[in-house]
Parts: sequence; C-alpha cells; structure tokens
Amino acid sequence: MQAMEKENQTNVSEFLLLGFSNWPGHRALLFAVFLCLYLTGLFGNLLILLAIGSTPHLHTPMYFFLANLSLVDLCLPSATVPKMLLNIQTQTQSISYSGCLTQMYFCMMFANMDNFLLTVMAYDRYVAICHPLHYFTIMTQRLCACLVAVPWVVATLNPLLHTLMMASLHFCSDNIIHHFFCDVNSLLLLSCSDTSLNQLMVLAVVGLIFVVPSVCILVSYSRIVSAVMKIPSAQGKLKAFSTCGSHLTLVVLFYGAITGVYMSPSSNHSTERDSAASVIFMIVAPVLNPFIYSLRNNELKGALRKTLGQRKIFSQ
Repeated sequence: MQAMEKENQTNVSEFLLLGFSNWPGHRALLFAVFLCLYLTGLFGNLLILLAIGSTPHLHTPMYFFLANLSLVDLCLPSATVPKMLLNIQTQTQSISYSGCLTQMYFCMMFANMDNFLLTVMAYDRYVAICHPLHYFTIMTQRLCACLVAVPWVVATLNPLLHTLMMASLHFCSDNIIHHFFCDVNSLLLLSCSDTSLNQLMVLAVVGLIFVVPSVCILVSYSRIVSAVMKIPSAQGKLKAFSTCGSHLTLVVLFYGAITGVYMSPSSNHSTERDSAASVIFMIVAPVLNPFIYSLRNNELKGALRKTLGQRKIFSQ
C-alpha cells in the first residue's frame, strides 16, 4: 500500500528560492550589491591567475596553491550568483528540479575544494616556517600535484554521491526553499521520503571533510605560532606572521560562516542567519581572497602591476 502511494506521488518540477523574499522593496539594491561583488570577485581572481601564470618567479608551491584557490573562487560564486541575479531581475524565484540538483552539486564541490585548499595552504605555511631549509625538498612538484589532485577527485565524487541519493528521493507538493540557493539541508526538509540515510551522510561529510581539515589547520598554526615565538627578533616574528596572516584571515571567515550554517544547533537557525552566513562563505570570501593576498604580498603586488601594465600596452 505504501509502495502504491509513493508511485502515485507527483514529484515537483521546480523549486522556489525565497532566500531574500523578505526584502521585496530592496530588489534594486540587492541586485546592484551582488552584481558588484560577483564582478569584483571574477576580475580579482582572474587577475591573480594571470599574474601567477605569467610571472616565472611565482611558480612556487605557495602560488600554485593560491592559483588553484583563485580558480575555485571564480567558480563557487558562479554556481549561485547568476541565477540569483536573474531571479531578482525577473522577480521570480523558480529553479527547475534538474537545475536545483545541478546547483547543489557544484556548490558542494567548490565549497569542499575551497576547504581542502585552505588546509593544504596551512600545511605549506607550516613547512615554510617550521622547516625553511628543507622546504623545497619536502614540497616537491610531485607532492604539490598530489595535494591538489587528490582533493579535486574527492571534491568531485563526494557531491556526486549526495546528488544521486537526492535524486532518488520523492518531493511532493511543498517546493519552497527558504534560501537563495539549493542547499542540501533545505532540500532534505522538503522530501516526503525517508531521509535518514541522507542526513547520516551529511553528518559524515561534515565530520570528515570539514572537521578533520579544520583540526589539521589548527595543528599547523599551533606549530607555526610555537616556532615563530622562538624567533629572537621582533622583526623576524612580524615577517613570519605576515606571511600567513592573510591565509588565516580567510580560514576564520570561511570556517566561521560554515559553522554558523552547518554545525550550530538547529534552534539557532533562521532563514536570515543562514542566508547571511552562506553569503559570507560563498560570495564574500571569494571576493576578498584576491584583495587579502595582494595587499599583504609585495611579490604578488609587483606581478599584478606588471600584468595590468601589459594589458594596457596591448589595449593601446
């Protein structure tokens, strides 16, 4: 009997994204703000990629990881912002069923990859500061390639599993998502199927893909701080801290927002709070990445000036 009822259920063909529906009188402002953030992030991260790619002396492990981070930060906002801008402009909130699952997949993939790269970059700074004489013997091209390739494989396969599991669920009449993108937790709340296995997988992913890397980052920076405090000169300490301060800023921003959305008690959740936290780690953090790194890095600033100068020459 239950099987027949499930067969008779009509799956929804689209979902409604109501993340910013509480601000109907601020559509123009929201559109302008998110468009500026999106274009700024695209330009800044693309510029970092061009600068690193065209400057031979930046072809080192640190900048290799930074280039990958900039690539991910190009893609992560692109998974959500264009659709959000279209919905704001056309005053609609709809997204197709297949489009929703596709968006969920890419959001998870690039968020996972962002998380992995922050961990890899923490390990890179640990080796550079705690083992400077052996840095290039440890951070070989082969190791650097593995530290990026393996996370890309995991970040690609993990959300594929969640997407396939989500596609097997039934969705009945309720199709309203109180978010600005297709978040896995929001979709599970709408399903009229048994989602216990899906929820268990989400918890497992939070434990393995976010908690474990965050612990690795904490261990890396605890050892960095311990090593830096042993440096006798204040100038040496300041220089050592400045090399990893920009990275630590992004870590705090990214994990702080992730914790607010996925690791806080359900009683603390609200549509406005979850949307604001998601905006931080999916849109604001990728925009800040090029500014944080370029403003605190003289080598990168020089490469950026050179790259912009070359573009001006070619444009003339």
